[in-house]
Amino acid sequence: MIDRNKSLRNTLETVTEKEFDDLIKSKTPTVYCGFEVSGPVHLGTLIAAHKLLDFQVAGAKVKVLLADIHTRLNRKGDQSFIDQQIKYWETVFKSIGLTEADYVLGSSFQFEKEYVCDVLELAVNSTLNRALRSMQEVARDIENARVSQAIYPLMQIADIKALKADIAYGGMEQRKIHMLARELLPGVGGGKPVCIHTPLLVSLKGPGMKMSSSQPETLIKAQEKPDTLRQRINSAYCPKEKEGNPILQVCEHLLLPQMNVLEVERPEKYGGNLNYTDYISLESDYLSGKLHPQDLKSAVAEGLVDLLEPVRRNLV
Repeated sequence: MIDRNKSLRNTLETVTEKEFDDLIKSKTPTVYCGFEVSGPVHLGTLIAAHKLLDFQVAGAKVKVLLADIHTRLNRKGDQSFIDQQIKYWETVFKSIGLTEADYVLGSSFQFEKEYVCDVLELAVNSTLNRALRSMQEVARDIENARVSQAIYPLMQIADIKALKADIAYGGMEQRKIHMLARELLPGVGGGKPVCIHTPLLVSLKGPGMKMSSSQPETLIKAQEKPDTLRQRINSAYCPKEKEGNPILQVCEHLLLPQMNVLEVERPEKYGGNLNYTDYISLESDYLSGKLHPQDLKSAVAEGLVDLLEPVRRNLV
């Protein structure tokens, strides 16, 4: 049986935990997550990729869908751009240790007759409003939605059946699509997937500002140069509270789950070095004032430089 604790750590919800427990008792589950290959892999993406690494280490089968067709449908780039991105994304994911996953291109199966028939049947069983509502957190310019963006969630639902996935994993922006999948998949002969969700990383500039490659100060790319990374973390939003704090989020969902220890270096006159092996202790010290924001930022920057070194090395 796979490791339950490692599978579910740092998740926001599992729909449903009973179904998950029954599933892992009966078989080695297949976990799937799809990614639009649309621009640089950033820290938010890496939280999802490292969660898949948790599933891999826990003993599950992992399938990574490199969703080239979805990327085009959601108006995220032309075919030439998408083709360039596919190799880059796979290289980044393998660099962080996701080497046992099955990497699948959407275009490798999404034109097959059974798949197309499933998408059409799902379209018959869903309203246009429902399909578009499920895309509210995913789509570009949803107020002026294209027909392609209504097809998008139906294809994502059909992916679950086509990939024989028992678990659909994603960030919370995927929740509405996943709930629609649980409702509609039995109608096309698919099983109702267990759905597992993790939080979305807020912009480095704080809540209310999206991470965007057109605004470099809002994100950190997986291949970011160390000096640039340090500058971005140093200027990041880091209030004396947990809510909407990207630095604490990076600690909780990326650094501490993947590192044995996060070392905070401080002069002796300020209390000396601190070593954290769990997030709860770090958060407690930070909120109480024992850990200064600048000291935390410095530790996070160095932790990220170390964590992302394999990515930089493999993308040279």
